[in-house]
Amino acid sequence: RLPEPPQPPGAPPSLVAMSRVAKLLDAVNNAARGGGGIYQFDITDVPSGKFVIDLKGGQPTAYLGEDPKADVSVSLTEADVVALAEKKLDPMQAFMGGKLKVKGNMMLLIKLNEILSAAL
Repeated sequence: RLPEPPQPPGAPPSLVAMSRVAKLLDAVNNAARGGGGIYQFDITDVPSGKFVIDLKGGQPTAYLGEDPKADVSVSLTEADVVALAEKKLDPMQAFMGGKLKVKGNMMLLIKLNEILSAAL
């Protein structure tokens, strides 16, 4: 779970959360229209911890499982996913330190990171 952003005075938490979701959806839809990629994620220490984010077909989708046609594959542990989400671990440091393993088109992974950073 990502930490909540600072709330404007008097803003109900549900409005803040929905604003965050709306930003994320806009960013994902814009990426899909701009010719995104297929991202395969593997949470290595979680049984059935594989999922796909497909931003390639113009209609973004995400699902549990695998896609052999993924443009980029990312492997990391559950603890590192949490640390990344909480911004306690920098994605580049995770990659350089071997905590985040990448196969395929690294530029697409950087693009996904930019989308998520802008939206969240």
